[in-house]
Amino acid sequence: MDLVQKREYEVNAQTMALVARTDAQGRIITEVMESNEGFYLIDPPGKVVDNSCRYFASSLEGRIAGTKQVAGFTHKPPIVISQAMGLYIFPIISPKRRECTWLAHDYIHTYKSESDHSTTIIFTNGSSLNVPVSVGMISNQVQRTAQFRFILEARLKRS
Repeated sequence: MDLVQKREYEVNAQTMALVARTDAQGRIITEVMESNEGFYLIDPPGKVVDNSCRYFASSLEGRIAGTKQVAGFTHKPPIVISQAMGLYIFPIISPKRRECTWLAHDYIHTYKSESDHSTTIIFTNGSSLNVPVSVGMISNQVQRTAQFRFILEARLKRS
């Protein structure tokens, strides 16, 4: 994959993951995994997520506050980038950390534990990503995102 410097990139219906990577200068950059392609951005994943939230008239901080209000999640909260587009993502570590990777809920097919205590995520398109967190943490994040999504969508139906 090439290092693509895009001035504007928003999480979209093809975004599977925003993976924190380190470039040759030691800076945190983002590997964007989309369903049909992949590329790199010079910004860290949190900035990409914040810019995406702002594109849809909010901010990462606002979305985190919204998740806390709706579902009570305060640590590693899943967020909705765009409810209208069904774009729900979750962090694998604290979103305050620059090296935080974000995963799109819709694209996770399954996941499996590795002997080094990491987890391999298998996406719906068959591609995979190894992340340095336990399978239990990933399972918890997937379930919390589903719960958050259910609560939020139920509120819309009642409105």
